[in-house]
Amino acid sequence: MSVQIKFCGAAGTVTGSCYWMRLKGCQFLVDCGLFQGTKTIKELNYSPFPFNPSEIEFVLLTHAHIDHSGLIPKLVKGGFKGPIYTTSATHDLLSYMLPDSGYIQEFEVEQLNRRKRQRGQKPVSPIYNLRDAEASIHQIRNVSYNEWLRPNNEVQVRFWNAGHILGSASIEVEIMDGESKLRLLFSGDIGPDHKLFHPDPHAPSNFDYVFCESTYGGRIRSDASIGSRREILMKEINDAMKAGGALIIPSFAVERTQELLLDIAYLIRHDLVPCSTVFLDSPLAIRITSVFAEHAPDLENIPKDGFPFTHPGFKFTETSQESKAIARFSGGVIILAASGMCDAGRIRHHLKNHLWRPKSTVLLVGYQAEGTLGSLLEKGVKSVRIQGDAIEVRARIRKIDIYSGHADGEGLIQWLNARQPIKNAVFLTHGSEKALEAMREELLEQGFEDKQVIIPSLDDEFELHAAGKYTRQQKAIRRLEPDVVEKLDWHNELAQLTLDIRSLLEQLPSDQQKTNLLKKLHNSLKS
Repeated sequence: MSVQIKFCGAAGTVTGSCYWMRLKGCQFLVDCGLFQGTKTIKELNYSPFPFNPSEIEFVLLTHAHIDHSGLIPKLVKGGFKGPIYTTSATHDLLSYMLPDSGYIQEFEVEQLNRRKRQRGQKPVSPIYNLRDAEASIHQIRNVSYNEWLRPNNEVQVRFWNAGHILGSASIEVEIMDGESKLRLLFSGDIGPDHKLFHPDPHAPSNFDYVFCESTYGGRIRSDASIGSRREILMKEINDAMKAGGALIIPSFAVERTQELLLDIAYLIRHDLVPCSTVFLDSPLAIRITSVFAEHAPDLENIPKDGFPFTHPGFKFTETSQESKAIARFSGGVIILAASGMCDAGRIRHHLKNHLWRPKSTVLLVGYQAEGTLGSLLEKGVKSVRIQGDAIEVRARIRKIDIYSGHADGEGLIQWLNARQPIKNAVFLTHGSEKALEAMREELLEQGFEDKQVIIPSLDDEFELHAAGKYTRQQKAIRRLEPDVVEKLDWHNELAQLTLDIRSLLEQLPSDQQKTNLLKKLHNSLKS
């Protein structure tokens, strides 16, 4: 027996998770996620799938994050008519997240097309729209943890708690052909031990192949108890309030926002921070918070009475008018808004309003993919472009890593060792080049053989055998070459060059010197 697998996303990069599985008479996907990062990477969302959606029999979905689920509406729009199997909590989250994603696609393309018309360029169409997203939700089927499900006669699967976000799962897949059986495990995203809300991640052992995420490969984080985590957040809030400006927190709508709300409410109730007004400026995060409240009986470490994610000082702003009104506050408030990587949504409006203010603080609380605005701020750039405008970065830029939903490098190695024996190979995915290589080196030190640890590139294809063998297809048809997948692209370089030129011009004392510099630049373009 053999099974074909193609790595259609999250290979050599962190986003776009998608595994295309083919066996005799059956094709299915594990995840179908949106690409995030540079414009070059995001353009993959608009290109055709490397498979025919109408030929996919079913989808297994690890969790609701958009980099794992965000192209499902495109899949359905392209002709996929089968079931999407996932947990009930993931289903509840997606009922809000996918329509929100569809709305964002429409809104961003509308803005893009306005600029294209002004430049005399052809308009583009959104990846999918709100209606497509709403239609895709009807194909989701709920599954329970730890119980076998048979999508067809050849495949049976079990979902195991991954401890990453509400409803997240690692997926065990058994593929049968007569007496022969192939056992696979897809990690999804693995949460850290002792994470707020969820039990520790768990899954069985004894697999032929394991496909493991590597987001934090090679990185070790100090464990943060609930008390120490709140102390760290308390210090950041107090320092920001002391600086005299507003505290802007780009936050992922799912899980991160709810963790922050829980902790901020605790700090305010116990008079540990001076801030009394907190704006949650994200319609999606507000709706997701209601899902968490509905699932509160299943969550750990939260009060069981009342609504655990609110406080009289919290202001949930849904309308655009309410969002714009926040601009009148220049200090003394906390503003949480999506997206967590600063790449879309209302957070960009607040950053545009506050990045130039020396008294304001931006607190990054999650992973920042290469090429995103959050990544540029994390690296300490002096100026950025937001909605076409150049913004000087004078605000305090801070980062804390205590709310990560991902296990660190040590935690991932421990999770993999607990899956032993792994007979044939471990495929490392969902990580940057540095993280993937660090994970590989650590596994080799742990006793894995060199041929057992594989780092696939985007669109790599393998044939998996139960008898301890695998073969790599030598001539993969690639949408992007591996050396450009995880790097800043020319769009980033152009934006930085534009900012650098403007900054240099503003430093020159006379108009004549400015004119001379521009002439030199024009002459260099002609040469």
